[in-house]
Amino acid sequence: MSDTPAPSSSVFETIEIAETPKKRKLGKKFYESELARLQVELVKLQSYVKAEGLKVVVLFEGRDAAGKGGVIKRITERLNPRVCRVEALGTATSEQKTQWWFQRYVNYLPAAGEIVLFDRSWYNRALVEPVMGFCTDEEYKEFLRSCPEFERMIVRSGIILIKYWFSV
Repeated sequence: MSDTPAPSSSVFETIEIAETPKKRKLGKKFYESELARLQVELVKLQSYVKAEGLKVVVLFEGRDAAGKGGVIKRITERLNPRVCRVEALGTATSEQKTQWWFQRYVNYLPAAGEIVLFDRSWYNRALVEPVMGFCTDEEYKEFLRSCPEFERMIVRSGIILIKYWFSV
């Protein structure tokens, strides 16, 4: 264990903001002060991840225009890009389409002391590809069978996996 203090538990108390009724908008002053406070907590978290050699993956999934990119921008704007990086993989290449579905994501998983934010992820196979006709029914079913085991594998390897779904 290092001497780097862990981030305060308040970083995990932000669910209250997400549950704000639509009728009540966040005031600009409140938003700015909360953003600044949470960004300080994220910098502490980043230092803790680096000092402890943790590996963190955060998946951002959701509907188009739901705010994934904006949230990622706010999260990363004060962080060190040597510790926290964003991966937004494009459409699979023709070669990647012949490989195990998860293979293209493995090279982007974090090493010790890193945080990786995926702007969309392997869940494209379940969320986008079937709707757009980019995968077969069998590929879709195989994803549903394989995904839980893939995620168990990466968690067993020591990666902390956090998943967010955005919908507006």
